[in-house]
Amino acid sequence: MLQVLPELVTGGVERGTVDMAAALVAAGWRAVVASAGGPMVRELERAGADHITLPLKTKNPLAIRRNARTLTELIEREGVWLVHARSRAPAWSALWAARRAGVPFVTTFHGTYTPGPFGVKLAYNKVMTQGDRVIAISHFIADHIRATYEMDDSLIRVVHRGIDIDVFNPDRVSAERMIRLCTRWRLADGAPVVMLPGRLTRWKGQSVLIEALARLKRRDVRCLLVGSDQGRVGYRDSLIALARKRGVADQVHIVDDCDDMAAAYMVTDVVVSASTDPEAFGRVVAEGQAMGRPVIAPAHGAAPEILKTGATGWLVPPGDAEALAEALDQALSMDEASRQSVAEAAIDHVRRCFSKQSMTERTLAVYGELLFDLPPLDPPPLRAVTEGPAEGAGGDDAREGA
Repeated sequence: MLQVLPELVTGGVERGTVDMAAALVAAGWRAVVASAGGPMVRELERAGADHITLPLKTKNPLAIRRNARTLTELIEREGVWLVHARSRAPAWSALWAARRAGVPFVTTFHGTYTPGPFGVKLAYNKVMTQGDRVIAISHFIADHIRATYEMDDSLIRVVHRGIDIDVFNPDRVSAERMIRLCTRWRLADGAPVVMLPGRLTRWKGQSVLIEALARLKRRDVRCLLVGSDQGRVGYRDSLIALARKRGVADQVHIVDDCDDMAAAYMVTDVVVSASTDPEAFGRVVAEGQAMGRPVIAPAHGAAPEILKTGATGWLVPPGDAEALAEALDQALSMDEASRQSVAEAAIDHVRRCFSKQSMTERTLAVYGELLFDLPPLDPPPLRAVTEGPAEGAGGDDAREGA
């Protein structure tokens, strides 16, 4: 099996590629990945896969044509049975190569892909619909494909992204790891902690959380914004200025990238996703639940598919600081029994529906349709089942937000 992507740096596309390569090797296949390289090549090779360095990051039309020829030679030389493309530029090269070599072609839609002014990029984006099977990472993305591109609906397969439940497992996070983070971040014992993980960029909604914190009017709460500004110093400064203006500067702590997110979730009382633009999947929502934490997320994008409203967290209108403050108040006011009920429901939900194993098994099933004429698996539920709220968790406000 050959997977192609621009490069192997940190990100959801790259993580999915490495996870699938490891699953293929475990299933007895030879896994080959072609990309421009990056720090995750070593991880890929440790999994037993082969990496071939090609300039697949380029968007130059002539270079894309050259890559197509190179990939055709690679497919024939290595005896590749199926090609899986995960990004647009390399997908063009891979499509042409797969068609020339006569092997099945699969794509994964990892995002909505901007159409550009007057829709000029739609033709470029459409390559992601040209697979013999098209994998959407959520029902939200599948709906976007149907609404934006003309393609055979029977070829779309929803395979939610999966998280490593061995890493995101509360039983595997030691007290020492949590103490180390609390010391580094100067978190006082007993102070409630609210965390929004995500790079510092406007659409991730850090300003919405700051506004909600000001409306909450609880001076004991600490708010962690965990993520790199990636050079967006102006936005970082604007968040600091907003926190100062709203009187919560001493409660808001901006933390650069964390090297132990599992421990970060464990020192947190409430996990928040506040994205103002819809998330194609939203790993934070899944990871927070996997660690047994109540999660508050915006009621758009894929979040309604991942969160069990009223059982594991709350959905609120995107960009609505007042609704977010109300959900925070409810989450922080839960008694110990309610928190335990939420934790058990959240952990069970993610382990059943959003594990890495589930993702790789469903992807292998897509390959099996094309290679061995196997029947498709039943699609995952369109929405997570809404259950009656645990005491203090959800209720009318949560369902209204959905």
